[in-house]
Amino acid sequence: MIQVYTSSVIDATADDVWARIRDFNALPIWHPSIADSRIENNQPSDRVGCVRYFHLRDGGVIRERLLALSDYDFTCSYSILESPMGVENYVATLKLTPVTDGGRCFAEWSAEFDCATSRETELSQMIGQGVFQVGFDALKRYFSSRR
Repeated sequence: MIQVYTSSVIDATADDVWARIRDFNALPIWHPSIADSRIENNQPSDRVGCVRYFHLRDGGVIRERLLALSDYDFTCSYSILESPMGVENYVATLKLTPVTDGGRCFAEWSAEFDCATSRETELSQMIGQGVFQVGFDALKRYFSSRR
């Protein structure tokens, strides 16, 4: 099983960042790689078990299931049901931790998955930098423009 971990410090409170990312259907609002998203079967976007269906800007389609959501812990976990990436058993967690010094937050995004051995390095890099870090960078730009 491959493990990917990316972390960052965002110059905004955990409450403010969580308000932006909490909605499981909000990826197009804050992540630049996502073109559009919808929750299947008209379920609420914060209901554990709901499935989001979204298009990447490059045309790919991904379906993910919300596994856990905690407003208390500023965390959500999800699994990939369908993806063009060639991953299996993919489970990811996005977590925020308040940094009391300066009203910032520590953001962590991690994933575990299986894939073909020949693609481990490529997929680890693509997910860690091309998905997770790109998302964190977009959040940092958004909140720095609001200061």
